[in-house]
Amino acid sequence: MICIAGASGCVVGPDYHPPAATAPTAWTSPAADGLTDKASAPSSWWASFNDVELDSLIQRAAQSNLDLRVAEARVRQARAIRGGSAADLAPAVDASASAARAKQSQNQPLIGSLPLPRGFPFEYSLYQVGFDASWEIDLFGGKRRALEAATADWQGAIEARNDAMLSLLAEVARNFVELRGAQQRLAIAHRDLELQEQALDLTRARLQGGVATELDVTRAAALLSEMQAAIPPLVAAERAAMYGLAVLLGQQPGALLAELSPSIAVPPTPPEVPIGLPSDLLRRRPDVRRAERQLAAETARIGVAKAEWFPKVSLTGDVGAESVSVSNWFEPGSRFWSIGPSVQWNALDFGRVRAQVRAQSAVQEAALATYQKAVLVSLQEAEDAVVAYAQERNRHQALADAVAENRHSLELANSLYNHGSVTFLDVLDAQRSLYQADDQLALSDQAVALDLIVLYKALGGGWDTP
Repeated sequence: MICIAGASGCVVGPDYHPPAATAPTAWTSPAADGLTDKASAPSSWWASFNDVELDSLIQRAAQSNLDLRVAEARVRQARAIRGGSAADLAPAVDASASAARAKQSQNQPLIGSLPLPRGFPFEYSLYQVGFDASWEIDLFGGKRRALEAATADWQGAIEARNDAMLSLLAEVARNFVELRGAQQRLAIAHRDLELQEQALDLTRARLQGGVATELDVTRAAALLSEMQAAIPPLVAAERAAMYGLAVLLGQQPGALLAELSPSIAVPPTPPEVPIGLPSDLLRRRPDVRRAERQLAAETARIGVAKAEWFPKVSLTGDVGAESVSVSNWFEPGSRFWSIGPSVQWNALDFGRVRAQVRAQSAVQEAALATYQKAVLVSLQEAEDAVVAYAQERNRHQALADAVAENRHSLELANSLYNHGSVTFLDVLDAQRSLYQADDQLALSDQAVALDLIVLYKALGGGWDTP
């Protein structure tokens, strides 16, 4: 027992140490307006949009999304498997009971050749009850390595669930912003369409008064048709976003039509977004943490494979009672027991275990490369998101200036046309330019919000580790 206790401290296989992953101390792109390296952003990043409807959708999606339920079920599955691995370290005890009626052949080779007394019981009953116990002593740590791997798998499933939650929240926010963007562009299109209808009516009146030409009327009608043609795709985009949000909430596609139909502008982004430092990124990204846990699990499984090289020592025993009569079943003479060790060793396997160790070592090397790639991809996605958000904010400011200039240009064109200084084509060009600038500005409102969502997701959804 002393030898067993000492040997039980041995664990074969490599001990796991988290790989050293280095990250830059600063972002590659210079700090842009609206971005700060302060590490104070909350994990509930969607609250920065200050939109009550978005907050409600996020809460309902977290409770009823089906993909999230799948991820949570896999967490429970991994936890149960870990419980089974922990139970393998303990002894196994089985209980059994039986009652049978049997008759032996009178002409069998052994009994049939012996002189038997009259009334020998060839037919009898047999009653048995007992307990069997077995315990494989984990001398070389194979079972402990299996428990270590199952624990890492369970922790990886938790990170996979966190990653699913992060993706879900980003997807809800993305669909919501696309919905509000389509509604904002629809409002602009309907407004400009109404103005163009009024302009066409005025042009026809001027034609009847002899001030305008037939060419002016046809050009105004053509611009009106172009504006009408822009509306159906926006309606389709609005409905698609509503249907997508309903499915993300685990509901029928049309369940949110009444709730989301009122047209509201894209929620504004906060004036300042804290993004922290790249060195803080790796502990916040659930996909990186999941890859690290997978590496830990595959490292532990090398020990599981190596443990097959060594003998397995077990203690087995049974105890019970057996009798041909119920009346003396519990008498001392009916009792039986046995206990003793057993050893099993694959002394000659022609390299099978060695091949399994090499195969698992290759799996561990692949898991290490996967983790290293996850680190690099996380850094790339964060850098891309920082640049995209900063540059879209700059583009948005330029488009806002363009809208102001185009609106002033249209006012000048109308004034000059009334005085006969420019042609009606100049007025139409100014109208078309203003409509396009308004639409591009609305698209930029949507793009800024979407880029911020991508940025939050790339940063791990906030600073708090779930």
